[in-house]
Amino acid sequence: MVMDRASQALAQGLPTCVPRSFRAIADHTDVPRSTLHARARGRRSNEAKAQSQQYLTPFEEKAMVDFVLQMSDLGTPVRIKYIPSIAFSVTRGRPEPDRPLKPPGKNWAKSLEKRHPRLKAKKVKALNWDRHEKNIFPKIEHWFEEIGKVLKRSDVLQENVYNMDETGVMLSKLGSVKVLVGQDDKRDYRGARVERQMVTAVECISADGRHLKPMVIWPASTHRANWTTFPTPGWHYAFSDSGYADSKISLEWLIKVFHSQTSDRANGKPRVLICDGFGTHESLEMLEYCFANKIILCRLPSHTSHKLQPCDIAVFAPLKTAYRDNAERLERGGVNTIGKQHFTSLYSPARETAFTKRNILAGWSKGGSIPRECFMTWKSLSLHL
Repeated sequence: MVMDRASQALAQGLPTCVPRSFRAIADHTDVPRSTLHARARGRRSNEAKAQSQQYLTPFEEKAMVDFVLQMSDLGTPVRIKYIPSIAFSVTRGRPEPDRPLKPPGKNWAKSLEKRHPRLKAKKVKALNWDRHEKNIFPKIEHWFEEIGKVLKRSDVLQENVYNMDETGVMLSKLGSVKVLVGQDDKRDYRGARVERQMVTAVECISADGRHLKPMVIWPASTHRANWTTFPTPGWHYAFSDSGYADSKISLEWLIKVFHSQTSDRANGKPRVLICDGFGTHESLEMLEYCFANKIILCRLPSHTSHKLQPCDIAVFAPLKTAYRDNAERLERGGVNTIGKQHFTSLYSPARETAFTKRNILAGWSKGGSIPRECFMTWKSLSLHL
């Protein structure tokens, strides 16, 4: 803790010509004699009293301020109304008798802003992503500056950097193929049974070439056992009416899939999780969980995933191609309609084809989220944007 002026005056040495008295010290240091006398008798300064009454300790408050600033730099500013709840979650690291019973009041965030000049409360308006900065060049430039700061930290290892993304797979939509036909045949299509129902898969890859077990989200109001008769050890399943992830499913993925499969390898070191700016990735519960478990959530700038997201760049295209090839073979084998009960048997071998270490590393390399690749990726983007 930094000492106040009176404590510093009492602690520092004086020239030999200055007598060791409160009056002499006051004249020499320009600190009131009454203040020196009070400090010598053990009375704390007003600043020290105020600090002891703070909801968070100085160390906890500094950690929280750093977290808020980091989230802002990475494109996920924390809402004011979430600040008290996050402060309450910070105190869970204390011994149980020292923990407060409830979060601080609604005005605590305003006081936090006053104590830390680096913070500033502001309103941000909702803006359609299609209108958000027509040119993506400045956003990518800012992304490399901020993600570079994170990845260059000595405690952030390449094996603890991850990218998660969701991809929709149409149950039965066959791919385009080259065919040889008569010269007068003008048809540019072929007959096929198309099942337009979409199943969502949440995938996650690491910067050292690994991939986690997926989470499959069924477009249904319940989960049926006959949809998972194909053996898929370690896979997780969820369902929603839309077939897409919501805040509850995203939090479930973070806890049951990401944390459970990466925490042992991280061994207490921070993990970096790069994802897109989808709203379900920024709920209060996810922010609290990330803060409590040293997960640095990095949000990609809008409309840049085709340039920066490793999953999109090098993995999902071969994944869907392999899935469509498997679906076509199944259809040619006599299956009239491909449904949910066939999905895992088609998707699992497609993952083995697409999620190779070579493809995964190629995605990270082209996306520039590995420090040594940043320069080449930035140079390439500068030429093409």
